[in-house]
Amino acid sequence: MRIHLSSVFVDDQDKALRFYTEVLGFVKKTEVPLGEDRWLTVVSPEDPDGTELLLEPDGHPAVRPYKAALAEDGIPATSFAVDDVPTEFARLRGLGVRFTQEPLEMGPVTTAVLDDTCGNLIQIVHSA
Repeated sequence: MRIHLSSVFVDDQDKALRFYTEVLGFVKKTEVPLGEDRWLTVVSPEDPDGTELLLEPDGHPAVRPYKAALAEDGIPATSFAVDDVPTEFARLRGLGVRFTQEPLEMGPVTTAVLDDTCGNLIQIVHSA
């Protein structure tokens, strides 16, 4: 068994697609119209057949309070692995990304937390 799909709830699929592709560097994998929304996924260009991230609309009444509570408490919605957190932090900050946590070393793990502009905090992490 392996993880095939994970999702992050977004307030605007077009804005999310731009951020996750043009800023974070993922590539669009699937786009299927579903009424007003789409089944819209992105993947890492390093693993195009790997785990897909669904940019899921946050229209369900339970989702926005859930997202707001996570963000208010500083809890990331998901985590992405990077090779070097300080380097990725500098690259993303140079692109105007807002971070709620600068790189932090915790033993063998380094993390930073960013705002995805779609209502989520996202953690980037590297484990030694």
